[in-house]
Amino acid sequence: MIDELIKQSRSYRRFDESVRLDRQQLEGLVNLARLSPSAANRQPLKYIISWEPQKNALIFPCLAWAGYLTHWQGPAEGERPSGYIIILGDTEISSTFGIDPGIAAQSIALGATAQGLGACMLSSIKQAKLREALKIPERYEILLVIALGKPQEKVVIEEVGEDGDIKYWRDELQVHHVPKRPLKEIILDL
Repeated sequence: MIDELIKQSRSYRRFDESVRLDRQQLEGLVNLARLSPSAANRQPLKYIISWEPQKNALIFPCLAWAGYLTHWQGPAEGERPSGYIIILGDTEISSTFGIDPGIAAQSIALGATAQGLGACMLSSIKQAKLREALKIPERYEILLVIALGKPQEKVVIEEVGEDGDIKYWRDELQVHHVPKRPLKEIILDL
């Protein structure tokens, strides 16, 4: 069961924007992050949630969407996320955040997948622009943005080819291909 959930949990970058999310759905996903492990149980993460089109419109231009797809500027109108969860680090609780943002983001992404939604974790963020747009106080470090919505694209996993190229790509049908290294290559027999 968990292996199927992980296989289905991909980085989706195109969504059916007409499928709206609401506060309750996003709070439920944040609650999964809240219940997840935290280094030394410090729990230094805070969250901003967005499901309203006006607020989503402030967040969208602060994000870079797909570094390997250099010709693509990100989702077009109608394909944009219906919601966002912004993960912040509270510097009054901790000066470093270690693995906590990754654990929280994975919990959110898996929770979204279980609900038939898709997620994309974004760390390429125009920080100053986002901070200004949402009036985020300086005490909070912007760590990740998770875009959420109903996926409107097919993403397939395949093995890395003989050339070793790990770059994701889209074919002529706009199917998103994600090469993964084989298990025998990543487990070291030392």
